[in-house]
Amino acid sequence: MSTAPDNLYTQGNTALLQLPQTALFCSRDYPPGIEQLTFMWAMEQRYRSNCVLSGFHSRLEQTVFRYLLRGPQQPIVYALGRGIQPNLRLEYGPEILAGRLLFVSSFAPEVRSITQETADSRNLLIVDMASQFFVPYMAPGGNIEKLLASPAAHSKPVYTLDLPENQALLAAGALPFRPGGVFGRHTSRPT
Repeated sequence: MSTAPDNLYTQGNTALLQLPQTALFCSRDYPPGIEQLTFMWAMEQRYRSNCVLSGFHSRLEQTVFRYLLRGPQQPIVYALGRGIQPNLRLEYGPEILAGRLLFVSSFAPEVRSITQETADSRNLLIVDMASQFFVPYMAPGGNIEKLLASPAAHSKPVYTLDLPENQALLAAGALPFRPGGVFGRHTSRPT
């Protein structure tokens, strides 16, 4: 990670920054067929207590966040596109106190709303922090495609679902996610 932790505003367990983190990115509009396979990925992350990093912005990302939050040992790093507000401790107090949830932001608390500019900055922070990526679906020509082409994303593995809708991503070098030990097989998968 080239962004120094000292340059981040945080609330929660900063030790999570030392864990390998899989960044979850999914386009806002996605084919409905990806939901079940994405939930299988989320189940595996929860089973293995793998740290998941995201802005949890799209509907599917939000659903995955709520599922992961129920895992008693699940480490989560939630990157915000605005400043950290005091009410986060009220809403997520048990998870923060348990040391399994960390909110990070590059914005001061005075930044209270998300704009396209702050969202773009948040996404670049996620790319910088991530060890690898899981992208269940990426709209062609969209923001995620641009993020994965950024210098900070180079040489970091990208996993996606092996579906016809993701052929462009697979052709660009993404690896197909296949459920591993949780579901009985040990194959190529994000760790």
